[in-house]
Amino acid sequence: MVTEEEWQGEVAKARRLRFLSPLIGLVIFALLTVPAVMAGATVAPGIDRYATTAGVLVGLLLPVIAALVLVADRQQLKTDEKVRSLTVELTEAIAAGDRESVIRDAQAQRQQFESRLANALDMAEGEPEVIDVIERSFDEVLHDAPVELLLADNSHAHLSRMAGVGPGGEPPGCSVDSPDRCPAARRAQVQVFADSDDLDACPKLRNRPQGRMSALCVPVSIMGRTVGVIHATGEPEAEVEDNEINDLATLAKLAGARIGLLRVMAETQLQASTDTLTGLLNRRSFSERLAAVPGHLHPVAVAMADLDHFKMLNDTYGHDTGDRALRLFARVLRDSLRAGDLVSRYGGEEFVVAFPDCTAVDAARTLDTLRAQLDAAITVGGLPKFTASFGVTDTEPGEELPEVLRRADDALLLAKRQGRDQVVLHDAEVVPSTHDNAAETNGSIEVTTRLPRLTPEHVSS
Repeated sequence: MVTEEEWQGEVAKARRLRFLSPLIGLVIFALLTVPAVMAGATVAPGIDRYATTAGVLVGLLLPVIAALVLVADRQQLKTDEKVRSLTVELTEAIAAGDRESVIRDAQAQRQQFESRLANALDMAEGEPEVIDVIERSFDEVLHDAPVELLLADNSHAHLSRMAGVGPGGEPPGCSVDSPDRCPAARRAQVQVFADSDDLDACPKLRNRPQGRMSALCVPVSIMGRTVGVIHATGEPEAEVEDNEINDLATLAKLAGARIGLLRVMAETQLQASTDTLTGLLNRRSFSERLAAVPGHLHPVAVAMADLDHFKMLNDTYGHDTGDRALRLFARVLRDSLRAGDLVSRYGGEEFVVAFPDCTAVDAARTLDTLRAQLDAAITVGGLPKFTASFGVTDTEPGEELPEVLRRADDALLLAKRQGRDQVVLHDAEVVPSTHDNAAETNGSIEVTTRLPRLTPEHVSS
């Protein structure tokens, strides 16, 4: 490497040589002129002495001139060598600068992509929106190459395709069905397979309809656990650029973090809004959901339910059996009612159900059918026999929930007083009772009409 000090020294030498060479030549010429004139006069008198003098002078000057040329040539060679060294160093510096510029540009593009991706994921309010961001990012990173996101559910047992793009809309179509069976997910490392026919290629790449292919697999982690993979394919021996791998790794990291956060938030919200034992809505969540029922879904019927002789069941068979009974009753409620119905454990063995867009009469028929389903579920579940009683009422426009629940509870108390294991409506004009204890009068089924508003003191549960 030529230093600046060395280059300045060579430049100074060349400058001195250019100045001294003519001066030295003149001095030597002057010194050699006298001997040349004397020699010319001695050798050739007359006019010939001038030619002789000139010849002698030339003969004397030739070695001097040759010496001066040789010195100048050597100095020029040194200078040229320094120039060549500087040129090589400059060329290398420019090439290094270009490489660094390319690297900086790539880093800037990655940082810009990461920033835009982070903003997009931060604005996504649920997993479907996150998946949409991921799918759109595929096009930007791999430019219409076949790529898909395989992600496990909360059980972490099964992989399913959550997003996928490709020419003609066809994703790569990986057949792996579990994180434990995916090399990239199992190793938690990026895997690049140059050819599906290679000995060490992933077995899931072989025998696909597309034929031979290369593949890039990037693991996706949620809360430190690998639960998915981004899988892309291409032509055999296709070169995978580092920026593509880095961008997919960034996508996997940020998407996994966002999905993990959303799942934690959803789980936390679910735990805050549900009963721990049964998984049903708790009292606060039920009140909020009922208040949010839109006007076009009115009327809304509300039912109170209570397990009959539940204390006796607990005392006889133990609290574990009592908990199993509560969970089974909750499951029968969920399975028997509509998806839009609101079911809540209101406390102890007491439950409340809201039926949007349903009258109390229709709700009573549904609950009467549920009683039969409960009996069958108890038999299958191997639990001691138990029954449930129900009180049902209609809500009035603008009515507060406590008033509605009081009427439903009045009906429930009457069901208890009349023998339990039945459905009773409050303020209904005609209510068919299909329970086993129904008493027939004049060949018709007994009905309850104009139920009086009872209080807990009137009837024991």
